[in-house]
Amino acid sequence: MPITEQQLLQILPNAGRNAGVFVPALNTAMNRYGIVGTARVAAFIAQVGHESGQLRWVREIWGPTVQQLTYEGRADLGNAFKGDGSKYRGRGLIQITGRANYTQCGEALGLDLIDKPELLELPQHAAMSAAWFWKQKGLNDLADRDQFLTITRRINGGLNGIDDRLELWKKAQAVLA
Repeated sequence: MPITEQQLLQILPNAGRNAGVFVPALNTAMNRYGIVGTARVAAFIAQVGHESGQLRWVREIWGPTVQQLTYEGRADLGNAFKGDGSKYRGRGLIQITGRANYTQCGEALGLDLIDKPELLELPQHAAMSAAWFWKQKGLNDLADRDQFLTITRRINGGLNGIDDRLELWKKAQAVLA
């Protein structure tokens, strides 16, 4: 059952007009990557809701902060060239980060994200990249088992923003039930 604009706004009230823009993209992406059923959809919407500031940001806000400065030259992100840290900053609804992830995501989605990383800022690609990442990290299985903290760690590397994520998850479960 696809999510409706009304349901999305109940879960992510700060999304405003972006809810209508993202509903078709989210439904297409979730269907393609098997993010179906209340448990999976609720966890996915909660996580992308947090990561994107309730669908308001599809590009990481760049300071650069101390944390963002560490992206430069990071082998685990595949950032091998000067400027890769900024060029391959977090984009999409789950904030795909680093040259290596852009390469893998681009291959999976049939997009040239190395030369055109900004493609992940378009609603259809922002949603599809998030669903691709979700599937790559095995998050459907974790959602089926209510392993929300583990999902958060796989997306974020830690539990940053956990209170907001949990609040959105509870809201999503109630709205989608």
